[in-house]
Amino acid sequence: MGIRYYAYAFDAERAQQAIDDPDSILSSDPLADAWGMEPHASVSVATFEQVSPKSDMLYLDKAWSALQSLTRPIPDAREEAPAYSMFEGRVTMRGMGWDPWVRTVLPEEIPAIRDDLCAFDEPRVRAWAVGWRSPFGADDGDEIRYVLDFLERAKEFVKALADDGRGMVYMIG
Repeated sequence: MGIRYYAYAFDAERAQQAIDDPDSILSSDPLADAWGMEPHASVSVATFEQVSPKSDMLYLDKAWSALQSLTRPIPDAREEAPAYSMFEGRVTMRGMGWDPWVRTVLPEEIPAIRDDLCAFDEPRVRAWAVGWRSPFGADDGDEIRYVLDFLERAKEFVKALADDGRGMVYMIG
């Protein structure tokens, strides 16, 4: 199935809970939430309509890798890269599986992430894409459309979080 990205919003009053136990914020079956399936069903039909409201969950499929590369801080640059903190992390491989990467992003971190992420427009993505090669072998044009679509979803999600004073817990896994 592959490694995917899921983020779940939490209200500011749950920040300590999100720090202490981030798994309590995450769904027990995020792929089912993202694809519109019955959670934990051994056989289910996917509607491909996200179950959770878009303001509560962000699903980035496998685009997290490209978005991580796009927002990664430039070595020796004086500028910070707050948007990268929304995508950083790698799973820990274990035999035939992996342990997911989980991170809590507090409500006070969200406005800087939003501002930085919203600075990534199509020309900037196209300039970055010149050196990017998808690990999935996608055509360049398709890859740019894929990244731009998920970038817009990520922007909408963090804008809503910032507007509502919420944080998020994300999982790459």
